[in-house]
Amino acid sequence: MLLSDSPPSILHPVFNAAQPFPPLPDINEESIRTQVFTHRSYYGRPNHVFEDHPQDPSPDNEKYEHLGDTVLGLVVTKLLLEMYPNLRVGPSTKIRALVVGNSTLADISRMYDLPRRLLLHPAQAITLRASVNIQADVFESYVGGLYLEQDLPGVQPWLRALFTPYAIEAYKRVREQHRLPPLPTTALLAPESVLSSPPPSPPHPHPHPRPSATPTTIGHLALFNQQLQKANRIVEWIYADGTGEGTKTTPIWLVRCEVDGEVYGRGQGGTKKAARNEAAKEGLKKMGIEV
Repeated sequence: MLLSDSPPSILHPVFNAAQPFPPLPDINEESIRTQVFTHRSYYGRPNHVFEDHPQDPSPDNEKYEHLGDTVLGLVVTKLLLEMYPNLRVGPSTKIRALVVGNSTLADISRMYDLPRRLLLHPAQAITLRASVNIQADVFESYVGGLYLEQDLPGVQPWLRALFTPYAIEAYKRVREQHRLPPLPTTALLAPESVLSSPPPSPPHPHPHPRPSATPTTIGHLALFNQQLQKANRIVEWIYADGTGEGTKTTPIWLVRCEVDGEVYGRGQGGTKKAARNEAAKEGLKKMGIEV
């Protein structure tokens, strides 16, 4: 059994006869296939080199890995756009991060038994082969090599079939993080068109409804509180004068959020919770978390 140095992915889609785990496409060109599995430790070349000599290019898989990472981002982003066309960019980014995160890619890499095919420096082979980062890297490298040989038509059908179940699982998890009710199981299944054919043409433009004055989610607040709990930080919510503003029938609440005595954000809203959510949004930005 191939061990890893990190917990497995939190995404565990079920593959079965109706939704089989897709086979690994072949890379036919031997030189590409060899380079895909060649880790830079195998030849022990210097790391800090600006550019290889034209007559002596680096034989490792780092360029393929870099290319594969880009291809994965493109295919999965397009897949999410087709599966969940009304999803906003913030949640979509979170879902994509789960789908193409190292833990998920390392799990997939092990299922395809890619780490065992790596060419590694003998003195480091055991440690490197068990590394989640290395396991994820070789999967990205394989994607990059396959793309280099067969272009997008040779890669995209495989990746769509592979990552659709992961996208569904990630969507469910991020939806839960935003404190939204679960959808019926049928609503979570990918449409047949996503798995087998290009997306249909977009509908004719129509007027957009007016946005609601009341926020529809408290996702920022939930995420903000989660981050503070992880870091064992103390948060205090201070309301302006304790009474709010506006009219008696439609008050506007003003709140200031302090974390360990430091102001992290300010917000206002028609309810105290809505005001805290706005302040939490500023707090997340201060913590370097863009949502």
